[in-house]
Amino acid sequence: MNQELDFMFVKYARVWIPDVEEVWRSAELTKDYRQGDGVLQLQLEDGKELEYKLDPKTNNLPHLRNPDILVGENDLTALSYLHEPAVLHNLKVRFTDSKLIYTYCGIVLVAINPYETLPIYGSDIINAYSGQNMGDMDPHIFAVAEEAYKQMARDERNQSIIVSGESGAGKTVSAKYAMRYFATVSGSASEANVEEKVLASNPIMESIGNAKTTRNDNSSRFGKYIEIGFDKRYHIIGANMRTYLLEKSRVVFQADEERNYHIFYQLCASAQLPEFKALKLGKADNFHYTKQGRNPVIDGIDDAKEMSTTRNAFALLGVNESYQMGLFQILASILHLGNVEVKDRDSDSSIIPPNNGHLSVFCELMGVTYQDMSHWLCHKKLKTATETYIKPVPKLQAINARDALAKHIYAKLFNWIVDHVNKSLHSTVKQHSFIGVLDIYGFETFEINSFEQFCINYANEKLQQQFNMHVFKLEQEEYMKEQIPWTLIDFYDNQPCINLIEAKMGVLDLLDEECKMPKGSDDSWAQKLYNTHLKTCALFEKPRMSNKAFIIQHFADKVEYQCDGFLEKNKDTVNEEQIHVLKASKFDLLVELFHDEEKATSPTGAAPTTGGRTRLSVKPVKSKTGQASKEHKKTVGLQFRNSLHLLMETLNATTPHYVRCIKPNDYKFAFTFDPKRAVQQLRACGVLETIRISAAGFPSRWTYQEFFSRYRVLMIQKDVLTDRKMTCKNVLEKLVQDPDKYQFGKTKIFFRAGQVAYLEKLRADKLRAACIRIQKTIRCWLARKKYLRMKHAATTIQRYVRGHQARCLAKFLRRTRAAIIIQKYQRMYVQKTCYKRKQAAALAMQCILRAYMARQLYKALLREHKAIIIQKMVRGWLARQWFKRSLRAIVYLQCCIRRMRAKWELKKLKIEARSVEHFKKLNIGMENKIMQLQRRIDEQNKDNRSLSERLNGLEISHAAESERMRVEVHRLRGAEEDAKNNANKVATLLEELERLRKDLKNTQKEKKAIEDWAKTYQDEMEQMISELKEQNHLLKNEKNDLNRLIQEQGQQWTEKMQRALKEETQQLENDLNEERSRYQNLLTEHLRLEEKYDDLKEEITLAVNVPKPGHRRTDSTHSSNESECTYNSEFAESEEGSRGGEDVSKAILDMSLFLKLQKRVSELEQEKQSLQNELDRREEQFQRARARDDEEHKKARGAELEYESLKRQELESENKKLKHHLNEMRQSLRGSAEAGSAAPGSPPYTVLLDQLNSSNEELEVRKEEVLILRSQLVSQKEAMQHKATMTEPLPYIEDVQKLTDAKEISQAYMGLKDTNRSPRFTRRPTEVNELVSRLRSPFPDYHKLNEDGELWLVYEGLKETNRLLESQLQAQRRSHDNEVEVLRGELQSVKEDNNRQQQLLAQNLQLPPEARIEASLQHEITRLTNENLELHSDDPKEYKAYRISMLRRMVDLMEQLEKQDKTVRKLKKQLKVFAKKINDLEGGQMDVSPGQTTDEPVHPVNIPRREKDFQGMLEYKKEDELKLVKNLILELKPRGVAVNLIPGLPAYILFMCLRHADYVNDDQKVRSLLTSVINSIKKILKKRGDDFETVSFWLSNTCRFLHCLKQYSGDEQFMKHNSPKQNDHCLSNFDLAEYRQVLSDLAIQIYQQLIKSMESILQPMIVSGMLEHETIQGVSGVKPTGLRKRTSSIADEGTYTLDSIIRQLNSFHSIMCQHGTDPELIKQVVKQQFYIIGAVTLNNLLLRKDMCSWSKGMQIRYNVSQLEEWLRDKNLMTCGAKETLEPLIQAAQLLQVKKKTDEDAEAICSMCNALSTAQIVKVLNLYTPVNAFEERVSVLFIRTIQTRLRDRKESPQLLMDTKVIYPVTFPFNPSSLALETIQIPGSLNLAFLTRV
Repeated sequence: MNQELDFMFVKYARVWIPDVEEVWRSAELTKDYRQGDGVLQLQLEDGKELEYKLDPKTNNLPHLRNPDILVGENDLTALSYLHEPAVLHNLKVRFTDSKLIYTYCGIVLVAINPYETLPIYGSDIINAYSGQNMGDMDPHIFAVAEEAYKQMARDERNQSIIVSGESGAGKTVSAKYAMRYFATVSGSASEANVEEKVLASNPIMESIGNAKTTRNDNSSRFGKYIEIGFDKRYHIIGANMRTYLLEKSRVVFQADEERNYHIFYQLCASAQLPEFKALKLGKADNFHYTKQGRNPVIDGIDDAKEMSTTRNAFALLGVNESYQMGLFQILASILHLGNVEVKDRDSDSSIIPPNNGHLSVFCELMGVTYQDMSHWLCHKKLKTATETYIKPVPKLQAINARDALAKHIYAKLFNWIVDHVNKSLHSTVKQHSFIGVLDIYGFETFEINSFEQFCINYANEKLQQQFNMHVFKLEQEEYMKEQIPWTLIDFYDNQPCINLIEAKMGVLDLLDEECKMPKGSDDSWAQKLYNTHLKTCALFEKPRMSNKAFIIQHFADKVEYQCDGFLEKNKDTVNEEQIHVLKASKFDLLVELFHDEEKATSPTGAAPTTGGRTRLSVKPVKSKTGQASKEHKKTVGLQFRNSLHLLMETLNATTPHYVRCIKPNDYKFAFTFDPKRAVQQLRACGVLETIRISAAGFPSRWTYQEFFSRYRVLMIQKDVLTDRKMTCKNVLEKLVQDPDKYQFGKTKIFFRAGQVAYLEKLRADKLRAACIRIQKTIRCWLARKKYLRMKHAATTIQRYVRGHQARCLAKFLRRTRAAIIIQKYQRMYVQKTCYKRKQAAALAMQCILRAYMARQLYKALLREHKAIIIQKMVRGWLARQWFKRSLRAIVYLQCCIRRMRAKWELKKLKIEARSVEHFKKLNIGMENKIMQLQRRIDEQNKDNRSLSERLNGLEISHAAESERMRVEVHRLRGAEEDAKNNANKVATLLEELERLRKDLKNTQKEKKAIEDWAKTYQDEMEQMISELKEQNHLLKNEKNDLNRLIQEQGQQWTEKMQRALKEETQQLENDLNEERSRYQNLLTEHLRLEEKYDDLKEEITLAVNVPKPGHRRTDSTHSSNESECTYNSEFAESEEGSRGGEDVSKAILDMSLFLKLQKRVSELEQEKQSLQNELDRREEQFQRARARDDEEHKKARGAELEYESLKRQELESENKKLKHHLNEMRQSLRGSAEAGSAAPGSPPYTVLLDQLNSSNEELEVRKEEVLILRSQLVSQKEAMQHKATMTEPLPYIEDVQKLTDAKEISQAYMGLKDTNRSPRFTRRPTEVNELVSRLRSPFPDYHKLNEDGELWLVYEGLKETNRLLESQLQAQRRSHDNEVEVLRGELQSVKEDNNRQQQLLAQNLQLPPEARIEASLQHEITRLTNENLELHSDDPKEYKAYRISMLRRMVDLMEQLEKQDKTVRKLKKQLKVFAKKINDLEGGQMDVSPGQTTDEPVHPVNIPRREKDFQGMLEYKKEDELKLVKNLILELKPRGVAVNLIPGLPAYILFMCLRHADYVNDDQKVRSLLTSVINSIKKILKKRGDDFETVSFWLSNTCRFLHCLKQYSGDEQFMKHNSPKQNDHCLSNFDLAEYRQVLSDLAIQIYQQLIKSMESILQPMIVSGMLEHETIQGVSGVKPTGLRKRTSSIADEGTYTLDSIIRQLNSFHSIMCQHGTDPELIKQVVKQQFYIIGAVTLNNLLLRKDMCSWSKGMQIRYNVSQLEEWLRDKNLMTCGAKETLEPLIQAAQLLQVKKKTDEDAEAICSMCNALSTAQIVKVLNLYTPVNAFEERVSVLFIRTIQTRLRDRKESPQLLMDTKVIYPVTFPFNPSSLALETIQIPGSLNLAFLTRV
């Protein structure tokens, strides 16, 4: 021991030291403790140093603190150190930090009142705790209730839950929640809702038994024990209540800040109600009994509303309105009695003034006389042996008598109410077992303690003794079970204290004896107590300063009792004369209150409970005559002692469960912990005694496997053996030297207190040493890596430094050399520059000088040159002038001479011309010469002309040159004159030049100034431009930003709109899913009620058949579904079957309940129909977005309808033509027969005529049948499309709706005008315009239009118009063919046609009926082709139009043929009849002309056609229907079908049978088959509903059957994926849409049953596999556990693991795949499976503190990843199953993330979006370190999380609802399997089915 102390009390060890304020404070050793040290060196948590002195006598060391990983444990016994400070600190941490109000302390549940409403009592929490082991979940009142319920069912032993605590600790609330748990989990065995009545008793008892005190606003002022009875199936059947020690004194007196019982204030608050006017009440402040506390109002409580609740509770418990008013009347009279004023008459007497208003009201309400009551209130009767005296009493005694009467009346009323509550809760069914809930006061000690506190503490002494014995017994049983040597454990025995109170000559005995004394008083009783017990009993003491008090040492504390009032309260005397006055009352209820005890016995046989200081009977009392009066004289103490003994007998006969309620503070502050008050209550309620008893033995207990897992680190490899027990023994012998510190049991190891902490320290030291070693190695590795990095860095640095230095030297040398070179070139450059500058200056000077000289020379030369030019020009001009004068003179001279010579010559010629001879002579021989000359003259003339032209040119040029020269001379003269003038102006010009130079200088200066200003302006402009550019840039940036912002906003708006659209779409989907869920839930409720109805029918049948009554249990977990028609049929059958035993059943069954259920069923069916309509409306709203895509389809559909209408009319006209041709043929045959041209009367003609007549009749019959069927189909279609009733049928309303075009209406009107001659269309010709106007309206009301059959009139008019047009066309055609040759040709062609028709008819009669139509059609095509050829030869255009119309008609005929082909198949029986007639005719023909060729083709054709035309139908007889259902449904083994045959084979077979019933038009057969199938499936589900394989099989087949009904219904939306052959197999006679809905409901029921079956299989696996099992071995650590052992996380044999869950999921998936379940349905099932796994796992995580750790988060995430891997393997990642695990994933991440800073809080808030705020806070509060290296979550961090998440709008519900089932949908999944290819195996025993 010393070694261990030295080991534990070392430096840094933490201890607890006493403290005045906090009771206990934590401190840390700053120095190791050594043996013999008298002082401990400590440091408090606030850093203060302290020397703690040890007691030199005991030398006891302070209590050690538990390791941090044990702080906050669920069970206090799991603490290694079990002592008061450890318990107090653990409770404080759980309460204030983790907000956990429940904690286990061994077998005790400690409940701390939070003074705040917590969301931990909902139905989801109840469901989570239901069926769980007590240690597996966090502590809760529901866990205690579940343990009691489970032990009652398992051990067949009654249970008790003892709830105790002082006022305000929450006893009543805890008891209420326990009863609520029983009521919710067990339910009731009948329809009387007993559990509701049990809960309804609470508001009644609270109103009459609870009051406001200084410590509690709703304090129970009485004790109660409620026995909740159960039957053999453990359903609640009733309850019984016992009450103890009602505080009657509160009726007449209340301390400050307290109130009377709630019922009085409720009455006063409701005084204004009409029914309470007669009570003459007012405000509570007006009455003495309700105003003494001076605080009549409780904050947050509405007394008027509470009154309404109380009255409703009375009504629920069967107390009618008259009795309620009677109760309120008595209560009101008590208030008025308290206001009765008593005055002194003298010192020894008193009087009540006459006409006292309150006394008058009291007497009026109570039905007594005013005189008697006023008299006996002020007088009393004294009896002696001989005489009787009436003595007045003084005022004080009169007031006491008045108050005593009020208390007595209230006590009687309280007992009466308790009796009637028990009466209403009583059950006639035999009680098999019960669970008692004891809500009783805790230990009380005040400044002044009186008789009430004495009785309360006496009861607590008895309960504490029972508790100690039970704890001791459990400890002993545990030790014996584990075969550990048992030694007596010393524990506190309070039997001496009990003996002091109840033994002979005890306190109560002496009190009763003193009450019998005539002059007994409190003082004399006190002296007797002193004399009897002061010296003999150590537990009895006398106060030093008082002789009227005594002290008793109770188990919790010493209590001083004041003797004043003990005798009076014990006697509880009431003036008997006052009682007689009340008994004589006319008020029946008051008289009933004061009846004798045997008359007031409750229905259960128990006597009325006398609360308070009155009598209490627990068992039935069979009193004898006179016993009542004797019983009335018993004292309160005696009565209470007897009732307490009976209570202890009851508790000892049951298995007790303890709940200790703790009040954390006296100020009702939420989650505020006062250590002083808490430790007082812990000592008083026995929690610390439990700890002490546990600590005295071996409190810490481990299984061998848990010990090995936890302390494996303390073992070496050779110590590990295969036997875990031997391994643990060997290790413990090495670790713990003292063998007394532990014991080895069969399955567990038991440790003394502190040993687990010692082992934890060893483990922590070992782990710490391992960590240090790991750190050392890691640090060495890191240091070496750092050294190597530094070394490498140093060498690298050296290399780079040396390189840098070398480069610097080279750089220096290069720079030196470069400097020299630079200097050389610089100097050279300077010299060169100087030389160049001088050279340039010299050159410049030379250049300037030479230039000046050159300019002077140039000027001289220029002047000389100009002078020469002037001289030259002048001289030239003078020469030219002289030359011109000389030339003119010479020319003039020449002209004169030549003129003169010419004159001479002229004269000579004139003379010669005058002589003729001469002329002749001259002309002889000259003609030729003349000619020559003439030619020469001509040539010369030409030359002259050319010369003259040249001359003229020269003259012109010369004139031009002369003119130029003249102008030049003139210019030179002007220049000369100018030169002369300029010479004069030189001076002026020089002056002007000088002036201009000055102006130039000024201008240059101005220019310079302007340039400077321009430069400055330019700079300013540039600066301004730059600023403008900057502003422009900024504006551009701002513009870009705005554009970007606009784009972002646009994008945001777009995203927002998309998000809003997505949210709206999601909302619509959610609404649709909610509607589906509501509908399916309602369907489930409907099915449950139907099942109850079936069970009631079975009970009726059993009651009729079996004479003795009995009870038969039905499977309440099974649900069924019935269609409406099935339900009605079964109900009718049950009515018919039960008529014989109607009288007997009425005597047994409550028919009102039966009718109520029937009414409820009908209401649910109506609600189901309304929900179905609402669901359809929502689906229609959800699919509106796709309406645009369907418009084209609708248009095409409309065109098709028009086309079909036109085809129908053309077909009718064609039928008329065919009929006309047949009539002509018949007439021609008859005519030919009459003429005798073809052997008249011969047999062939007769037979042919008969055949023609029969075929004509057959055609007429077929036409009539087609018309009948068409009218039936149209009427059915109208009934489906138009639910409203119409005045007349609208068979062609779709065609009429298309007549909205005005042209069509006018045509219809014209047709009507033409057809008005017919009498059937002459009724209302004036209404056509009105009809046209109606039809032209945009939205015509066709129902209104058709009020008088107007639409039918229009339609008939159109038909008549078409017929008229056709007849006119035929008439025109006939008029064009009036010619004789054409007529003869036509007659010839008709004859030929007749012959062909005869031949064809003869051939057709030999064919089977199916081939005749084809042959007729072929003939018609040939005829039309011939007509086409003829028309083509006549008129090509007309032929083209006619050909187009004929082609259309041919197409129409083909389509009409296909449609009528179906109709022909429907009428197979009629066709067989017609075929028989034809065969008879052929037989007659054979008799006339024998021939066997007509019979031979019939049979060979018909036989192969039956094989060829197999239509995928199965025929069965009506009597084989039961056999079909039995073999195919009831006795079918799913496994064999799933493995060997095609999936869905039963569904295909049933549908093929249904097709045949539809084919033969047998509606009874269809209805019977569908009803039998649905009922049989329900039967097999009811019989084998727990078998997943069976349910999956029938879910798959029901869906396939539903898909077949849709696929072959004929609706276009379901025929898109059909093959042509499948379209031929569509149903043709019946519309089974209603049955599709019934089958859909049945599929929903099967799906829900499948989910329930799957859940029942998965539920036991989930918690063990997902949470408890260590999938990753060694990650999770096992912490020490307490008495409430949790489920081990070690995988033992039979424990479920994650592999078990995955194997089960594989099994589910493979079964559904084998059964051919739709892939979409499999996805929905898998999604539901994963939701259940995630929800159950998360709920258990939120309710298990031991699971909230970092390592468990890793385990969960690994498990989830395995599930996701399974989804990937199965290609189910898109089914939404992964999303259902998101809350669990986020919870696991929350366990692993860092939880310290604000950034961590922000990350958590953004990460955990699938978790609610309550769930996040709960996980953070529950987070528990498993190892010492982990840290807890601080309270500040949790508050930060709460602050950040406070704006979330979410449900406050903590747990996920595991009962949620997602609404299921069945998407249409057509099958590609052809029905005609299905073969029925012989193993199904269906040989009676015939393929058709």
